[in-house]
Amino acid sequence: MTFSPSHFTAVLLFALFASIVFGITQRSETRAQIRYGLYCFSLFVLGTIVASWLMWWIHR
Repeated sequence: MTFSPSHFTAVLLFALFASIVFGITQRSETRAQIRYGLYCFSLFVLGTIVASWLMWWIHR
């Protein structure tokens, strides 16, 4: 059995791991790392949704 995620699932996985790395490398305190990681994750997801709507609108 192979793991074959959809495009959106792949984007969410990328956003999760990139946000973890950004949080750890850009902030020194644990609380700040978590907050920054969540901030980055939300921007990744919001950016993906906005970009997908723009691509849908351009395609139409």
